[in-house]
Amino acid sequence: MVSTEQITNETFLLDALPDRWRALRAAGPVRHDDEQNVWQVTGHEAVSAVLADPATYSSDLSSLAPTQPDFETFTRGNFVAMDPPGHRTLRALVSQAFTPRVVQGLQPRIEAVCARLLDAVDDRDRFDLVEALAYPLPIIVIAELLGIPAAEHRRFQEWASVLFGGEQLGEAPDMADLERALEAIAPTVREMNGYMLDHIRRRRADPGDDLTSRLIAADVDGARLADQEMVGFVALLLVAGHITTTALLGNAVVTLDRNPGTDAALRADPDRIPGAVEEVLRWLPPFPELGRRITRPVVLGGRELAADTMVMVHLGAANRDPARFERPDTFVADRSPNPHLTFGHGIHFCFGAPLARLEARIALRALHKRFRALGVPSYDDVVPQNPAVLVGLRHLPVEVGRA
Repeated sequence: MVSTEQITNETFLLDALPDRWRALRAAGPVRHDDEQNVWQVTGHEAVSAVLADPATYSSDLSSLAPTQPDFETFTRGNFVAMDPPGHRTLRALVSQAFTPRVVQGLQPRIEAVCARLLDAVDDRDRFDLVEALAYPLPIIVIAELLGIPAAEHRRFQEWASVLFGGEQLGEAPDMADLERALEAIAPTVREMNGYMLDHIRRRRADPGDDLTSRLIAADVDGARLADQEMVGFVALLLVAGHITTTALLGNAVVTLDRNPGTDAALRADPDRIPGAVEEVLRWLPPFPELGRRITRPVVLGGRELAADTMVMVHLGAANRDPARFERPDTFVADRSPNPHLTFGHGIHFCFGAPLARLEARIALRALHKRFRALGVPSYDDVVPQNPAVLVGLRHLPVEVGRA
């Protein structure tokens, strides 16, 4: 097993990953990996086709993946791992409570949280951007959104750290690795499950103006969310609304630092920040692979795929497909159009995408307003996440300048 620190030093990991994705794509848009016994799909067109066809390519991997009893609660409300019609029903219920208006209404609070977090490092010329801002910001926003008391926000941060740490996994985990990882994080899942069930029951007895209360009240044709389904959705929200933003913000700062002139251009014209965020998403997708189960024999990319086998779609490779993107290996901050697949495609398009985008845009603006300059003094001190779990950073020491 390779430690994250060992990966870091010879070649900065976020620079090395695109070479791996390019090598995968060079083998063809669809190929079989005999060692892992999965089909790998790397072309933009083929990846889009898989994600757009849930009947043929199922998101329910329960028959192919290891199981653990403590995770069964989470699967009940995790519609990312469901197919229609169950997916449709759950997503419709959650969408009734977690609306675009709710997300947009969070802007003032996100701005206030950014300001408070940056106030805490206002006397420092160097600090860890992940610890100071990228990690706590989305956790605080989600906890507040759910009506979790401020004193409990730290608990959410600790849970997320365990769930997405990836210490038990190598870079190419097999089923045995996955089983060990599930067993290791099961106590945390159990604790989180119990806490959220208690919180939901308190809100049933005493509703408030928060997302938990709105989830309890959501009703679509007489269907309502069960308590266990809400716990599963909260777990999903931790992924969609927290870890994606953490990775996106760290990846954005590194990418701007490694593309001279880009940060200055965004400072001169802040209206370009949304486009730059989209290009960072294309450039370094936090979750570069998605798994699907083939439900029936199918031909894809000229290859015959059998039923009940696994297909891995590579978003990182598809996002740099020269058949879809001009200059795919060049970071173009104002790239338009930018049909990246980082948030997925079809019925499983990422539910947390609007929140992740909003938080990243606000955070970058806040950094620009607060600091005249911001850079990475040494990449030897930057520690990446395990790419088998997440393309992002554990630690990102930065140096700042003030007016």
